[in-house]
Amino acid sequence: MLPRLLPLRRLARSPTARLRGSTAGSPLSSLFSTSQSDDSWKFSHISSDGSSPQMVDVGSKRVTRRSATARSTIRLPPAVLDELKRIGREQGGELLTGPKGPIATTAIIAGVLGAKQTSSLIPFCHPLPLEDCQVRLQVVGRDTIEIECQVRVTHKTGVEMEALTGASVAALCVYDMCKALSHEIVIESTRLVEKTGGKRDFSAK
Repeated sequence: MLPRLLPLRRLARSPTARLRGSTAGSPLSSLFSTSQSDDSWKFSHISSDGSSPQMVDVGSKRVTRRSATARSTIRLPPAVLDELKRIGREQGGELLTGPKGPIATTAIIAGVLGAKQTSSLIPFCHPLPLEDCQVRLQVVGRDTIEIECQVRVTHKTGVEMEALTGASVAALCVYDMCKALSHEIVIESTRLVEKTGGKRDFSAK
């Protein structure tokens, strides 16, 4: 049975009480509990009793050089990609140009802006003074655009979310720049490719 919904006014006054009431003693509470014996499966953004979300305290962490790279893959109808190339040749500009203008340049700017705004979009991400953000686009085959976003910082927490957000926003920008030609455009995936610094490094297989 679903828990009884609180009136909006009462919920606004006591959001954590609402969460406790809906998760205590439930499978969800058990899933989010950070008292599990296997530390590798703890949810760092959930309180120890599993009742509410929380920001991670990074005060005691060590400052290290950190980087992360994320990749988004966009699939377009081959005819759309051909049209973007035709417009680019006709206008003497970028390889890929759409009805709204140069696609790569606009998507790169959007990706950098997205990475810089990550803490405003993802609630528990810390605001970070990014030292570098590089966004690259490349055409793969006849129907694919790949976007990579690489972010670097020297800080107490990593930049995986900044890289993922940058790649995602750049992909959304490509969709927006191309949707006048077709809505059969699919953002197929966004994933972390690699990260360095912090507790452990990561490289996608």
